[in-house]
Amino acid sequence: MAYGPKVAGAGLIGLGTSAAFSKSNRTPVTNSDRSIKIGQIGTAHAHARGKMETLRKLNREYKVVGIVEPDPERRKTVENHPAYKGLKWMSEEQLLNTKGLRAVAVETAKCDLVPIAMRCINAGMHIHLDKPPGESLSAFKKLLDEATSRRLIVQMGYMFRNNPAFQFCFKAVREGWLGDIFEVHGVIGKTISNSRRRELARYRGGTMFELGCHLIDSLVSVLGKPDRIAPYVRHTRPQQDSLADNQLAVFEYSKAVATVRSAMIEVEGTKRRQFVVCGDRGTVEIRPLEPPSLQLALSRPRGRHKKGYQEINLPPMPGRYDEQLIDFACIIRGEKESGYPPSHDLAVHEAVLQASGIMVGAYQPIILPQLMHRRTQNPPS
Repeated sequence: MAYGPKVAGAGLIGLGTSAAFSKSNRTPVTNSDRSIKIGQIGTAHAHARGKMETLRKLNREYKVVGIVEPDPERRKTVENHPAYKGLKWMSEEQLLNTKGLRAVAVETAKCDLVPIAMRCINAGMHIHLDKPPGESLSAFKKLLDEATSRRLIVQMGYMFRNNPAFQFCFKAVREGWLGDIFEVHGVIGKTISNSRRRELARYRGGTMFELGCHLIDSLVSVLGKPDRIAPYVRHTRPQQDSLADNQLAVFEYSKAVATVRSAMIEVEGTKRRQFVVCGDRGTVEIRPLEPPSLQLALSRPRGRHKKGYQEINLPPMPGRYDEQLIDFACIIRGEKESGYPPSHDLAVHEAVLQASGIMVGAYQPIILPQLMHRRTQNPPS
């Protein structure tokens, strides 16, 4: 059962879906032509393996023709992983010139996402583009504009869009169950290895750029583009690396205030991940996010939902990426419209860049090193 809105949440109601992105430039196909030829460029993104596993699993929707990994050393380390085993390895030029190819999943390091995606668009391909799309808002806008002019799909890889708890939340907001929204609160954290810290320290945006972007996407779905954003950036281990590993962003709206927190030093952080939307007639609380658990509070009954707090039974998730990639295939085939127009994706990326301190908005980012002085030789039992 799908709860989600055709247009992504109350924040974007009335905005409408761009004609260029709402349907692909392809006419609907017959069942015999249903399978879409797709390839993947890159294995460096954190979601790369999961995306390829899902594409191969969805063999009624896709025919995976090959994979590109330009780094020979990286290819050696991943080519025998079950996600990639048995696939044809090829160059980017070979992939983009494959007869009948219609789509590409771009799963490179974040700094390479937009340049490679632009080459795919110029080759006439629909793209699934993982997040976040680089550190330049103007480069991402050029990509969206070029895709729009060519009537090609750019589907962003924000991972909660098709999560049934978020779909329920968007429906509750859209249909007015929660009344006027005055607060949104999101938390997304985990712990990471030292090698992963060094890798992520290459990017100025830290954990808000890497993880917080998922919840910022959901926030924009609920409330739209924020008026102002105040980022707070902390480095808990400045003696070790430059990673901004503890961050908070405050998003200001005319009638609401929202916060998103993200840390990469939180023990068992995945179990405390949450997204809470509060209105003057009700609240949706999703915690944890995966597998999702949702509590709904209502000031009066809504359909089969009673007044007060209650747990909502959600449909099972077949996989983190399944529904999103099924949607991608349906949009390419012209069977449905996208719920996320380019204007939404551009607003999200602008908010991500400001919230992570990469791009200066109304507020200068507040950046302070933070040494952890409470480590003792004999910690309390």
